[in-house]
Amino acid sequence: MPESPLNVIDVLLVEDDPGDALMTQEAFEHHKIRNTLHVVKDGVEALEFLRREGQYANAPRPGLILLDLNLPRKDGREVLSEVKADAELRSIPVVVLTTSEAEEDILRSYSLYANAYVTKPVDFDRFIDVVRQIDDFFVTVVKLPR
Repeated sequence: MPESPLNVIDVLLVEDDPGDALMTQEAFEHHKIRNTLHVVKDGVEALEFLRREGQYANAPRPGLILLDLNLPRKDGREVLSEVKADAELRSIPVVVLTTSEAEEDILRSYSLYANAYVTKPVDFDRFIDVVRQIDDFFVTVVKLPR
């Protein structure tokens, strides 16, 4: 069944590792994911993008945030906390996409209202598959607010 154009969303990837950012971009290209991927490299930039401040004054409102936890300047936990405390931003689904398998990070992320917690696979093919599954679920399966 063909996708309707309404399923195309902007996705904000908050990732400081250039290799992981590139793998995510390649996953989008590999699976012909039509969503637009925007990449910022730290928590401060993420919040500027979401609040449309400074160089991000014309940024689109993302329909999904892929958030790493271990970020410079402002870590992912702080970003998640601020996003979910902000009435304008809290309805945007946040998927924590991180290398951490620590139970403490998983519990804390969900207590801060993350919509999902996904550990990044080290294997490239598996990583691509995980990104595709996240996209399928949050863009095709789940109904999101406009």
